[in-house]
Parts: sequence; structure tokens; C-alpha cells
Amino acid sequence: MELRKQPPESPASAEAAARPVHGERRPAPGGGCLVAAIRIPVRIVMLVLVLPVRMMWDALAAGARFLNDTVLRPVGRALLWLGRAVFVWPFVGVWRYVVVPVAKGLARLAKVCVGVPAVWLYRWVLTPLGHGFAWVYTRVLVPAGHAVVRVLRAVGAGFAAVGRAVYAVLGVLARCLVVVPAVWLRTWVLAPAGRALAWCGRGLAWCARMAVTGIGIALYRVARVLFVLPAVGVWRWVLAPVGRVLAVVGREVRAALGHAWRVAGYVSLAVGRALGTLLRWIVVEPVRWVYRSVLTPVGHVVRDAVLRPAAEAARGVGRAARRALGSARASARQARADVRRMLFGEPAPVRAADRREPSVAEGRTLGSSTTALTKD
Repeated sequence: MELRKQPPESPASAEAAARPVHGERRPAPGGGCLVAAIRIPVRIVMLVLVLPVRMMWDALAAGARFLNDTVLRPVGRALLWLGRAVFVWPFVGVWRYVVVPVAKGLARLAKVCVGVPAVWLYRWVLTPLGHGFAWVYTRVLVPAGHAVVRVLRAVGAGFAAVGRAVYAVLGVLARCLVVVPAVWLRTWVLAPAGRALAWCGRGLAWCARMAVTGIGIALYRVARVLFVLPAVGVWRWVLAPVGRVLAVVGREVRAALGHAWRVAGYVSLAVGRALGTLLRWIVVEPVRWVYRSVLTPVGHVVRDAVLRPAAEAARGVGRAARRALGSARASARQARADVRRMLFGEPAPVRAADRREPSVAEGRTLGSSTTALTKD
């Protein structure tokens, strides 16, 4: 028996206890015995089915990442560089060193052969011709056009007066012969006949509407009894319960699939870590030990005992060879100089040209007493 009272549970601790662990969704409370009976078998079956798929998926993802990092990305960079070298750089070189200079040369040629003559033709031929045509237009054609317009206006005014008179006569004749008889015919013949036909049409339409309404009501009641009421009964007493059961099953299958996928992810992660640890113990650690304990000391011994003496010997041989080549070149130059002296004699001494300024050794100095005027 416990003598001390347990502290009351705080709302924060209750909320923390009700919070899902590792992102797992908790099922809604009050699912019922049907939900509880479906959930556990469905989750077990989903875990058995999903676990191989998740492990295969994780293995494929790891292999794809390894293949991308080690093969596809270097090959892609090499292909990109090759594509630039084969397609981009030649076109850039052709554009920069062929097309652009040729285009500039053609532009200058077009300017010299076409632009300058066109400007000269426009300035010294077309512009004077245009000024002359403008003067003719202003001084000759415009006054002639005004005179013609005045004559045409006078002729048009006469024709307009005649046309107005003819139009007035034709309007009176049309009113007396066409408009007045047409108005009388519409008022006393066509309008009464149209009203009578409209009344008859409304009566026929009312009769047809009543007949169609009665037939429609009868067909509606027959269809309701034969189709609607059985369909409502089937939906209410058969399809709706089956749909609710299927919805519960589908919801539980979806939740079980997510739960199985997450659990399979944890299992796959654990298996991957175990395989990685095993691979490290079997392959990596022995290779590292061999590298550190065997290859590195052997490499140091080879470097100190073989490679460095060989490099020093090679450098000494190179220095001796360079000195021998330098001595041979000096001997060859001396031999060529002796042959030139024997064939052509000693070269004439070069006489220095007289300069107005003293030489560098005899230059003027400002801070010394041995100037050009006092020295011996």
C-alpha cells in the first residue's frame, strides 16, 4: 500500500503523453470494435508486404546515389566539357574571328559603296528635284486645282438643285401610290387577321401545355414508384452500410501502409547500419591496418632508401650534363670566333662618336670641386 499521494497529472504532461512519437499518427479514439479487429491484422500484413519493398527501395536509392556521385556526375562533366569543346568553342571562334571581322568589313564596304553614294544622290540630286517639284506644286498645280474646284462646285450646285426637285416629285408619288395603300392594308386587313391567328395559337398552346403536364405528372409518379423508391432503398439499406465498412477498411489500410512504411524504414536503416559496420570490420579496417602498418613503413623505406638517392643522382647527372653542354657551347663559340678571325681577319675597332656633352665619368657635378672647369 502506498501511503503517499500521487501528484495530479498536469495538462502539459497529458498533452506530451498524447503527442505522437517519431511522427507516428495516433488513430482517432472511439473507433469501435470493428476498427480494432481490422487494424492489427491489416498492419501485420502491410508490414510483411512493405518491408521487402522498402529495403529494396533504400538499396536502390543508395546505389543510385553512389552511381551518381562516382559515375554519372563525372561522365556528365566530361560530356559537358567535350560538348563545349566540339560544338560551342568552334562556333565562338568562328563568330569572333571570322563572322564579326567579315561583317565589319562588309559594313564598311556597304557604307563606302552604297551609303556615301546614296547620301550624295539624296543631297545633290533628289533634294533639288524635290524643291523644284514643291515649287511647281505650290506655284502651278495648287492655283489650277482651286480653279477646277470652283468650276466643279458651280456645276455641282446646278445638279443638286435639279436632283432636289426630282426627289421631291418622286417622294410625293411614292407616298400617294405606295405608303398610303400599305398603311390602309395593315390597319384594316393584316392587323385583325394577325390578332385572330395569335388568339388561336394561344389556345392551342394552352391545350398542348395541359396535355404535356398531365402526361409528365403521370410518368413522374410511375418512374418514382418503379425506379426512385427502389434505388433509395438500395442506397440507404445496402450501399451506404457497405460504403461505411469499405471506408473504415480503406482508412485502416492507408494508416497501416504509412505505419508499415515508417517501420520498414527503421528496419532498413538498422539493416543498412549493420551491413555498413560489417563491411567496415571485414574490409575497411583490415585495409586501413595494412595501409598504416605495412604499406606506409614500406613506402617510407622505399622513399628514403631508393627514391631520394635516385632523385639526387638524377639531379647530379642533370647538373653535370648542363655543365658539359655549357662547356661544349662555349668551345663551339670560341671555335667559330677563331675561324672568323682566320678567314676575315680581326674586326675593325669601333670608333666612338664625338659628343658635345662629356662622358658619364667626366660629367659635371654641383657638390664637388672637380668640375669640368677645374679638373686636370
